[in-house]
Amino acid sequence: MCVDDLKNGGVGEVGSVFGNLSPREREVLQLIAEGKATKEVAAELHVSIKTAETHRRNVMEKLKLESVAELTKYAIREGLTAL
Repeated sequence: MCVDDLKNGGVGEVGSVFGNLSPREREVLQLIAEGKATKEVAAELHVSIKTAETHRRNVMEKLKLESVAELTKYAIREGLTAL
């Protein structure tokens, strides 16, 4: 799956917490999992750094994760990035 797939709605699993994320939140999750810093995520998505931080925080709350490391681990486990 790539960012373009996520822009088109992604493939959230039925009953999966991942399915509760908005398309933008999925994009942010993927970019963070690819190792992009908040500033890079903001630039790529053409939003402010504050907006990117808010999306990241919302993703972490919805997935009940407490760190970017956990977020990255989750994304790898779900197959959102090829690391």
